[in-house]
Amino acid sequence: MNKNTEENSQKKVAHIKLEFMQADISEIPSLLEKYADDDRSGVITICRQYKTKLDAYREECARLEGMKQYEREYADYQYICGIDEVGRGPLAGPVIACAVILPKDCNILYINDSKQLSARKREELYDEIIKSAVSFGIGSVPPNQIDEMNILQATYEAMRKAIGNLTVKPDIILTDAVTIPGIDIRQVPIKKGDAKSISIAAASIVAKVTRDRLMMAYDKVFPGYEFASNMGYGSARHIEAIRKLGLSPIHRRSFVTNFI
Repeated sequence: MNKNTEENSQKKVAHIKLEFMQADISEIPSLLEKYADDDRSGVITICRQYKTKLDAYREECARLEGMKQYEREYADYQYICGIDEVGRGPLAGPVIACAVILPKDCNILYINDSKQLSARKREELYDEIIKSAVSFGIGSVPPNQIDEMNILQATYEAMRKAIGNLTVKPDIILTDAVTIPGIDIRQVPIKKGDAKSISIAAASIVAKVTRDRLMMAYDKVFPGYEFASNMGYGSARHIEAIRKLGLSPIHRRSFVTNFI
């Protein structure tokens, strides 16, 4: 038994567990190597658990690097903006877009298409994105204007507003498979962009959380439609509520002609 192994064997398992718990992820490989020869079942279990965590971390880092392919391709542009929208399909509430410029060295783990994330994870990532972003802008078009201009034109308008609300003018815009009319900045439409670009994915998260929070607030103003759970989408209970209560001021009248 070498000196290091002997010293390790004298440590209580609880102390070793605490050592792992307090370590930065970058320190885990050396700890795993340090306790690789410890044959106590408790230490073996700890090492197995943290080896699994390390593998998951490395896998997530690799996935995130894959989501930076377009940011790398257009790295010569100083300010790369990702933009996305949420709320095209609901029967009630606004359509909301978000434009985000992330720093070049952004490494926020778990950024992904907002639809692939839990509500809790979106909330966590929202705070990190807002804190880290070079700039972000929100654009919103209310239901009455959606009825006037149609949802496609309303979506474009929300996106233009989001870009206009940035404090830094982007040099290039990555979009989720659309080209926004009336924008004199180069655009790169990417099919399924919210799953392929970290910038677009970040925008999708901020847009989704912003709209969800708004719909939860509307639920208190207009009770009975269950906006806090359906977010304005046409669930069976929502449609039943429309037939029973009629339309609220935030319903899109052009979307509900089949229900009233």
